[in-house]
Order: sequence, then structure tokens, then C-alpha cells
Amino acid sequence: MIFEAKNIHKSYHNHVALNDVSLSVEKQSIFGLLGPNGAGKTSLIRIVNQITGPDSGEILINGEKLSPKHIEQIGYLPEERGLYKKMQIGEQAMYLAQLKGMSKHDAKRELLQWFEKFEIGNWWNKKVEELSKGMAQKVQFITTVLHKPQILILDEPFSGFDPINANLIKSEIMKLKEDGATIFLSTHNMGSVEEICDNIALINSSKKVLDGKVSDIKKDFSKNMYEVDFKGNMIGFANALWTNYELVEKLSFDNENHRATVKILGNNTLNNLLSSLITENIELKQVNEIIPTMSEIFIEVVNTNNELNRKN
Repeated sequence: MIFEAKNIHKSYHNHVALNDVSLSVEKQSIFGLLGPNGAGKTSLIRIVNQITGPDSGEILINGEKLSPKHIEQIGYLPEERGLYKKMQIGEQAMYLAQLKGMSKHDAKRELLQWFEKFEIGNWWNKKVEELSKGMAQKVQFITTVLHKPQILILDEPFSGFDPINANLIKSEIMKLKEDGATIFLSTHNMGSVEEICDNIALINSSKKVLDGKVSDIKKDFSKNMYEVDFKGNMIGFANALWTNYELVEKLSFDNENHRATVKILGNNTLNNLLSSLITENIELKQVNEIIPTMSEIFIEVVNTNNELNRKN
């Protein structure tokens, strides 16, 4: 594991920000750090960046306890962007690159390549205040990844981008992973989580309430429901289900073509369902499992956890 957080606890006055939070992140993966506003994600990010320290617990990078030497191995893109508005863009980017240990020569060479890739090469001598929000975010993304850190922490990296530039950033994140980087993605954009994250952890009310591979989590939260397109009689379809299945929803396109949402009950399987539906009066067209989205899972887990907290 390139990153481990072990039993992290952090309090501010009377507020518990993190309560016994443990995480493990594999090298060269994209890890989604999820949670509602105020859940504790920012507190954990601040600890990893050594802005604050935990009250108890420890962070390990490649098996070593987090220390000042790891600063150069981490790139951090905060949600609240922090460029100096009056400085020239090129000058500021050079300054930030050298703060991360890059030589002036290497920084200039790498920056020119990134500026060309992001189509902002002619903005080198402009001031940040002359940029649109999207352009400024491109600059900050570049300065975050320029020194090729082992670990990247990206807090809402797609915020404020139009779909074209959001896809550009998404593509670059995937390339960074391919080149060896390990990426923490803190976002409320569940679509992006489904697209690019390998694993996630969900923090709610200071505690980790869910973690694992995205694919496994989606399977675990599946309700054993299927969308069935068929040709025939809806009443005959419903009768074929008997008591082993539940007809959750039905939709008719015309007198013959229908779509039904069916939940499989008990120990029955999809094969059992298909066997029940193969009759003279039903012609199956398509059967698809209904897999919950990460957004639906997020809402379900947070609401359930909040309800448990209220009861306790």
C-alpha cells in the first residue's frame, strides 16, 4: 500500500472531525474520498498535507510515518483555488514549481509543454485576474501535477469546468494514473466516481461508513431487480411471475410491447425468472439487471447512517 491512515482521530474544541478513521490505498489507483459537506474529508486532507496533525493515529506513506520529507511527493489541488491574482501566470507557475523542488530549467520546460497541451500558451505573461475561472483552474491543475508527485489529492477538480474541459481534466487524471501516480479524488460528482475511481471510502459524521472497490459496492447494493422488455400480454406476464417475483413497475409502449421492472424474491435466480417467463404468450426482447448508481448508494448509506445516529 502506498498510503495508509490508521485510526485517525481529530477534534476541534467540542467538535469531532474524524473518529477512528482508517484507510488503505493501493499504488497507482484512483481513490474516491466521498462524503457530505462537513463529514470530515477536509480534515483528513489537511492532516495528509501536514497543515494540521491528528490527535491520535498515524499516516503512512510507503510504509513510513508521514514526515516533512513527504511534502515533495504530494500534489494538492484545493477546492478553494489559491492563485495570486496580480502575478503573471508564467511567473507564478514557475514559483510554485520551484517550491516543490524543481529546477528553473526543468520547470520552464515542463510548464511550456503543459501550457501548450491545455491551449493556454499565449497566456504566459497575462495576470491571473485576466483569466476566466476555467482558465485559472487549468493553471492550478498544472501547478499541482507539474512535479510528478507520487500522490495527488484533487478536491473537486471538475468544479466550474464546461463538459469539454471536464473531460480534458478527466483524461489527464487517467494518464497520470497510467504514469504511476496514486490519486485521491474528493468530489460530489458521483458520475466521475463511477467513471474513473477504482476504490472509494465514504465518510459521514466523522466516521468511515463504507469502503471498497466501486464494482463490488455496486453489486453489494444491487436489489436483485431486472428490467424486462417483452412482447405479449401484460396480464399474462404478471400471472407468470407467481409469488416468487414482485412486479415493481410496468410500462406499456403499445398493446403488445411492454417493459416491466421485476424483483426476484428469496433464493430464486435470473434463470428461474427466465424459465417462468418463457411461455407461448410472452416473447422476451431484452433483460437487464438494474444496478444502483453511486449517487443512489451515497444517498442510501448517508440517510441510513444519519437515522442510526439519531436513534443513538
